[in-house]
Amino acid sequence: MKKYLNLFDFTQEVNYKTEILSGLTVALALVPEAIAFALIAGLSPLTGLYAAFVMGLVTSILGGRPGMISGATGAIAVVIVSLARDFGVEYVFATVILAGILQMGAGFLRLGKFMRLVPHPVIFGFVNGLAIIIFMSQLVQFQTPEGNWMSGATLYTFLGLVLLTMVVIWGLPKLSKAIPSSLAAILLVFGIVLALGLDTRTIGDIASIRGGFPPFHIPDLPYSFETLKIIFPYAAIVAGVGLIESLLTLNIVDEITETRGRGNKEAVAQGTANILSGLFSGMGGCAMIGQSLINTSNGARARLSGIVAAVMLLIFIMFGAGLIERVPMAALTGLMIMVALGTFEWASLRTFRRMPKSDVLVMVLVTLVTVFLHNLALAVLVGVIISALVFAWDNAKRIRARKYVDEGGVKHYEIYGPLFFGSITLFNEKFDVLNDPEEVIIDFKESRVVDMSAIEALNKITERYQKVGKKVHLKHLSKDCRQLLTDADKIIEVNVLEDPTYKVLLDRI
Repeated sequence: MKKYLNLFDFTQEVNYKTEILSGLTVALALVPEAIAFALIAGLSPLTGLYAAFVMGLVTSILGGRPGMISGATGAIAVVIVSLARDFGVEYVFATVILAGILQMGAGFLRLGKFMRLVPHPVIFGFVNGLAIIIFMSQLVQFQTPEGNWMSGATLYTFLGLVLLTMVVIWGLPKLSKAIPSSLAAILLVFGIVLALGLDTRTIGDIASIRGGFPPFHIPDLPYSFETLKIIFPYAAIVAGVGLIESLLTLNIVDEITETRGRGNKEAVAQGTANILSGLFSGMGGCAMIGQSLINTSNGARARLSGIVAAVMLLIFIMFGAGLIERVPMAALTGLMIMVALGTFEWASLRTFRRMPKSDVLVMVLVTLVTVFLHNLALAVLVGVIISALVFAWDNAKRIRARKYVDEGGVKHYEIYGPLFFGSITLFNEKFDVLNDPEEVIIDFKESRVVDMSAIEALNKITERYQKVGKKVHLKHLSKDCRQLLTDADKIIEVNVLEDPTYKVLLDRI
């Protein structure tokens, strides 16, 4: 198939056939997800579908990661469920708009770069947790409307269709890639159900998707400080969860496509999409890792697939509801199970024996928090904090000092390793103040003064030497370390001046 320049990314060549067919597949997969998440939040199914349309369209056009799909998500639904129950849907719309403003602010302030601080074990745990959640969320499809597990012919029919879907998705790419395997599987199962008249659950059995164009609607609620006090905490959590999930999904898609997205641009796009979602009767959302992986696995790499998915979803709502409601849930269940299997980082299990125990702990803990609490922001935060503490502990043990007395009777302490809050105890233990000669040089050529705790440690060690009438020189401090000490002079009584004899920094108290 001939490739053409993308209408939105003039530097990138894309295959229109692949983009359009992948977008159609994603649109079909978005329908049950959007309905399910809206119902979780206690909202109308159309609220979720409208959110999926607006989020998908805006982020596909403006986002920083072509090929990534956004829509209504479970992470957002879990956050707003209590707000919807206690205050109503109007407060949800207002919260989503405020969350979008916060996300745009984060993008303009270029806070997306802080995703660099997320360690790889945290990403592994996040991805594995999401894969388990996606898989577990499909188990409800094996239950009857009364909440009982299927049995007999009903179970065998549903399970057979699910397995057929999975086999086609797995096997078709080995034979031909002319059509996305996931779309082929859905159409095949749909055709079999219609041809044989099989009695199995369809999208229409969950809820109706029939509706019109998303209506523009300014939230109808009191515009007061009391209202702001109610919605701001929810908006802050929605903004944080949405950005974390979106930027982590961006990183995952980056790895798959071996390209690089723009985190800050994606944050602005997510914010814009949420603002418009709230104004057009949607529940808001963020990037969807499952649908993004469906899209990329189909070979889509440009913005067109996401635009097609959003537009097709709207067409389903406005004109094709009767047909789409007849699509068997077994086909979509099989598709999402394959997504879950593809999402899970199986390679992470093989590295258990080779990874540091702390990294394994972080990965497992993030997975467990993601699965059992369904709080992606908390899971990532816990992982980052534990990783940071482990890193600080490891570096705290690395500080050491080489000691010697030169021909002039001056004792030298050559410090190795970073001096920061975690290493100051070991740093202080290196010095023999009472038995040292009258003049001491502390050499930081192989070290670095990092924070205020380190500055305070330098202040205390010079005070100890001064009390016994001895002089201390600080040598080879980097420019930023000297600036740090100069700034700290306003807080603690430490002055550092250049020494003309030793070409070092003299500490005078």
